[in-house]
Amino acid sequence: MNDDVLPDTTPLPRPFSAAESTAVRAIWGELGLPGLVDVHTHFMPKPVMDKVWAYFDSAGPLVGREWPITYRADEDVRAATLQDFGVRAYSSLVYPHKPDMAEWLNGWAADFAAHHPDCLHTATFYPEESAPGYVSRAIQRGVAVFKCHIQVGDFSPIDSLLDGVWSQIADSQVPVIIHCGSGPAPGRHTGPEPIRTLLHRFPSLPLIVAHMGTPEYLDFLDLAERYPNVRLDTTMSFTDFSEADAPYPKDARARLQGIGDKILFGSDFPNIPYSYTHALDALVRLDLGDEWLGGVLYRNAAGLFGIG
Repeated sequence: MNDDVLPDTTPLPRPFSAAESTAVRAIWGELGLPGLVDVHTHFMPKPVMDKVWAYFDSAGPLVGREWPITYRADEDVRAATLQDFGVRAYSSLVYPHKPDMAEWLNGWAADFAAHHPDCLHTATFYPEESAPGYVSRAIQRGVAVFKCHIQVGDFSPIDSLLDGVWSQIADSQVPVIIHCGSGPAPGRHTGPEPIRTLLHRFPSLPLIVAHMGTPEYLDFLDLAERYPNVRLDTTMSFTDFSEADAPYPKDARARLQGIGDKILFGSDFPNIPYSYTHALDALVRLDLGDEWLGGVLYRNAAGLFGIG
């Protein structure tokens, strides 16, 4: 390289203010944490992300309401945004909506994680004959977390084509972040009943129920209390946006302390219609104690994923 040519150090533009970064860091800093672990974030191939954003913009039937994307920005800017917030680890949750898509997404996500050290190596699957093979390869290559989206994929988690997938996941204990609740709009296979059946067949499955199981909160809370490897992520829960349509039962909040070590922070970044700070403030105002909050924001996921 020509010594006279210096690398470009111009800061990337950010879709947030410096004050927001300071506010986010203050929340975890006051708890004595080294940062945050956000288990529920989305990074996808650009054509896929563009289509996802277009769907949100159109308030499609799986969205059902106006849903502005707060952190709409280029991929590098979004990754830098999380770094500025002090997020120590995050995911690139990808999900297919048709056959012959999952393996391609897995290849992209593996490459993304290789170039972004803070990103957990993520993969996904779909009920198809090839699924056990590419899930096996993902496990062999060190995948850290799977994503399963029952609503968007429009498939049953107990489809027989997934038997070989679930058995491998139960054996490997690679966690699966699964969108199986019926929010924000119900699907043909959403809700707790298919998951009850799935866990009856594979009781050791390491499931992380996204969005606290919105809106079937109590059913999924029961499953988290019953099964040792079932956890919940807080994605969008307790925020003003979610409380307006699907409020978390106030008389169930005390039960959240009893499974405090099984609740993980998730944001749905960048596809949230409010600030990242609000997602954190929504958990703070539950007033379940600093020990509980510190576990949710960092320690629980750090232990699960081996984050130093």
